[in-house]
Amino acid sequence: MGDKVLMKGNEALAYGAIDCGADGYFGYPITPQSEVMETLMKEMPWETTGMVVLQAESETASINMVYGGACTGKKCMTSTSSPGISLMCEGLSYLAGAELPCVVVDVVRGGPGLGTIQPGQGDYFQMVKGGGHGDYHTVVLSPASVQDMYDFVGLGFKLAFKYLTPCIILGDGVIGQMMEKVQLRDKTPRWTEEEIKKISPWACTGKKGRKRNVITSLALDPSVMEETNLRLQARYRKMEKEDVMFENYKTEDADYLFVAYGCMSRIGETAVDMAREKGIKVGLLRPITLFPFPTAEIDRLVPQLKSIMSIELSSGQMVEDVRLAVNGRVPVGFYGRMGGSVPSPEEILNALMNFIK
Repeated sequence: MGDKVLMKGNEALAYGAIDCGADGYFGYPITPQSEVMETLMKEMPWETTGMVVLQAESETASINMVYGGACTGKKCMTSTSSPGISLMCEGLSYLAGAELPCVVVDVVRGGPGLGTIQPGQGDYFQMVKGGGHGDYHTVVLSPASVQDMYDFVGLGFKLAFKYLTPCIILGDGVIGQMMEKVQLRDKTPRWTEEEIKKISPWACTGKKGRKRNVITSLALDPSVMEETNLRLQARYRKMEKEDVMFENYKTEDADYLFVAYGCMSRIGETAVDMAREKGIKVGLLRPITLFPFPTAEIDRLVPQLKSIMSIELSSGQMVEDVRLAVNGRVPVGFYGRMGGSVPSPEEILNALMNFIK
């Protein structure tokens, strides 16, 4: 176990990449996540672990550099914010179609358009429902603390290589910019070439001694393309069985439930405590994986509940998945703020009180 250090969420992403044995980071600066690359450049991991850190000429170049590195079985990642993730979506679809593992971080800011540098959660649809073209999903992790930002890089690579898919870390400007203590872990060495060949026999590591590996998302034969899609869909169903992650807060006797992720889950916890002080039994469900979504956990809780409220920094996106999980059995409300505005716990509690009147 390493030191305990005070740092920003974006800085934690950088240290998480170094400490989990990442091979390459390719990115382009954009607020509110620019400290990721700044921290990597300051730490110069190419001199210690051998990790490559490169500022590309654009977000489009960054995601395609990740594609190239991932083809070799290396742990490669990038990070950006909302306008940048839009530019990466074509590359994300290619990565999903080619079945390549990588980690992509989106520290969300308010939009649409160039928007604001303040926090938002308006990229939920874009990231959870795919983002690019075609029938694909990625694993989507939602950090709610600076410690999560650090831990989820290693977890992201673990899930990416398990399912041969990009893993998205969907943060927000609050978590990216806030400072908290982070418990660092012992460094994991980068994989050797022999380890890569064993872990990723599909990778382009040099043809000597084996048949050639071909990595592509192009399949002009419809039967081959359909076979690929069916394989991907089976993989997504496996994710839903094996790797749904969530946290419950005071849900064991709750009559009412907040569902929230990222910074909104932290504000929601305070709202729960305030409600409990008033004698109102409120709990909170925090999805950690936004895909796969904790549908089964909502299904388990519904029989004891009078209503559910989704709280988000958006006009209402995750609430659609909550409503699908509830399937009309109890009322589902929504409270959201947009454009970089962050609500107080009092606002959230008042919204609930108005909804359940």
